[in-house]
Amino acid sequence: MSRTKNPLSNPNKRHGQTNLVHGGGCRSPHGETSEAIFMNSGFTYADSEAAEARFKGENPGFIYSRFSNPTVEMFQDRMALLEGAEAARATATGMAAVTTALMAQVRAGDHVVAARALFGGCRYVVEDFLPRYGVASTLVDGRDPENFAAAMRDNTRAIFLETPTNPTLELVDIAAVARIAHAHGAVLIVDNVFATSIWQKPLALGADLVVYSATKHIDGQGRALAGIILGRRELIEKDVHTIIRQTGPSISPFNAWIMLKGLETLDLRVCRMTRNAERIAAFLADHPGVERIYYPGHPSHPQYELACTQMKGNSNQCGGSSMLAFDVRGGKEAAFRCANALAVILTSNNLGDAKSIISHPATTTHQRFTPQVREEMGIGPGLLRLSVGLEDADDLVADLAFGLDQV
Repeated sequence: MSRTKNPLSNPNKRHGQTNLVHGGGCRSPHGETSEAIFMNSGFTYADSEAAEARFKGENPGFIYSRFSNPTVEMFQDRMALLEGAEAARATATGMAAVTTALMAQVRAGDHVVAARALFGGCRYVVEDFLPRYGVASTLVDGRDPENFAAAMRDNTRAIFLETPTNPTLELVDIAAVARIAHAHGAVLIVDNVFATSIWQKPLALGADLVVYSATKHIDGQGRALAGIILGRRELIEKDVHTIIRQTGPSISPFNAWIMLKGLETLDLRVCRMTRNAERIAAFLADHPGVERIYYPGHPSHPQYELACTQMKGNSNQCGGSSMLAFDVRGGKEAAFRCANALAVILTSNNLGDAKSIISHPATTTHQRFTPQVREEMGIGPGLLRLSVGLEDADDLVADLAFGLDQV
């Protein structure tokens, strides 16, 4: 008697949380429950003819772990299901993902437009690295899409942006910028680290590629480095894959396995962290020692309406993410006194961790910029960036209250 196939055998018929646990599975003949780690560099072939067919692409399978690996492929497939992407390629770090995504789209003589509010490493790639190879760049205030339109040239091949931005949580209208990019034949690349795929889906809003430092929320435990690029199959499997294959910014199978384990609880963690962040934002907004808060999920944010439009993931409810920032009255000295007095919140430059983490961008992640550039990016001497973790919200508020009392 034949069995009726269960519709849930198709990952596209499942809800997102189910795919975060089961998506991209590829069990060995042993039938393991937890995904296997294929810690090998090479693969064997039945004979020389099989090897020839594999290299020609006529016979599917694995060749070398710099190109592809079963554990890495499981991570890529699961992320593609989460993101709603046709294909994905993992990299060793988040910055490897950013650099590879951009380099895959440009050649000498091309031009890139980027939002000026970027993580220090991302801005370095756009402003310093690409021009070394004949790729010009223009930085614009990303809060107004018309600034992107005004910067476009005949040779513009890509637009790159973060939204929300690091560290001031400015927003960029992804759908509007996507229309501008496509009208000029350019590709839109979005760094979605702060929002995560739980709250924002750049591909659904018109982006062509989305990049992550999987080191952050995807791992969520501060254990390992990883990055990933997702998007249309033609972009991923052609230029992106070729650069990874030939230049080698490849992820370790062990790190890919760690990311698979992190994905199982991503939704649970990010939603809890976001609730904590909302509570903290409300507290900081009313504190006399705080000059200003930066949180897309709080009505005080100048782009709050945009946040409610594009930062709602699959839940259809606005989510400001787990990241926020605030200006401490009194500048750098006051910010240092506040941060140094904290007992629960740790001082570190990482983010997206289960543990709450605070940093002073002007002296860490963005310290290499001149005061003028930092001012243009909205990074003042009293600014603190807070990555909200999974601790009890009452403890986090009490910790911040004590820190601010020392100011």
